[in-house]
Amino acid sequence: MKTLQYREALREAMNEEMRKDENVFLLGEEVAEYNGAYKVSQGMLDEFGPRRVIDTPIAELGFAGIAVGASMNGLRPIVEFMTWNFAILAADQIINSAAKMLQMSGGQYHCPIVFRGGNGTAGQLGATHSQSFEAFYAHVPGLKVITPSNPADAKGLLKSAIRDEDPVVFLESEKMYGDKGEVPEGEYLIPIGTANIKRKGKHVTIVSFGKIIKIAEEVADILAKENIELEIIDLRTIRPIDYGTVVESIKKTNRCVVVEESWPLASISSEIAYHVQRYAFDHLDAPVLRLTQTDTPFAFSPTLIEEALPNKEKLIAAIKHVLYT
Repeated sequence: MKTLQYREALREAMNEEMRKDENVFLLGEEVAEYNGAYKVSQGMLDEFGPRRVIDTPIAELGFAGIAVGASMNGLRPIVEFMTWNFAILAADQIINSAAKMLQMSGGQYHCPIVFRGGNGTAGQLGATHSQSFEAFYAHVPGLKVITPSNPADAKGLLKSAIRDEDPVVFLESEKMYGDKGEVPEGEYLIPIGTANIKRKGKHVTIVSFGKIIKIAEEVADILAKENIELEIIDLRTIRPIDYGTVVESIKKTNRCVVVEESWPLASISSEIAYHVQRYAFDHLDAPVLRLTQTDTPFAFSPTLIEEALPNKEKLIAAIKHVLYT
């Protein structure tokens, strides 16, 4: 094992796959000369050269389309969006081209492509730069959606995403790029579609993903002092979702709180709540609770930001509610 920052784990995954397969290349705004907006691609231009680490104009629709075409012709592009908020401009290429190409071509064309970049809230960035897009893209058949919560998962899942034959939306928290964690040495992949039980417990199942997992772990430590044992499930992959792991946990704990950093309507937490009531209804001793961002555009004010997002206090209250304490 070795200690890496989240950004370093992502870089190591890309470096290893680019050394392994000359068809893999990286393109996006400032990924080459500037080493990436968040320094994820630092040093990659020096190693792989300008034909495989490519700076693009500020034109998300354009360079995403180039990447889709390249993937249909045997290459394996990695597209870095400076933030997923900017990728709204490329949604036509992601949703109408990459996601649907296999079906529309009658199975003739795969799109082995990874769209990756910063996602979610990251301080006082205002309403248009603070959105979480897991549910947005998970809604689309043909896409796979991944949100790692730590450096080890970031590396193992990104390597799997680069090798996958389908288009993968890879969402990285802007606040986590400097996070450090243990990453296994050598060849290391995590299968797409498998959740991780981060912590075993018997009283309440917490289902979440991304940087909210850190809040769940802090809350678990706090409530352990009150003899409340939480089982924390990190979904890791948002499409496909590992429903089986969630349902088996509910059969043990009989209670569930789903937490996410996004709006409540048509959310991932809504989907999880449906599957729990459909496949574990007889095991529930309390209604499934959801804890999400407030149903409003994100604010700039620090006070309103704190009010809008899930936090430790809100999660503790939700857990005690399903425990009837």
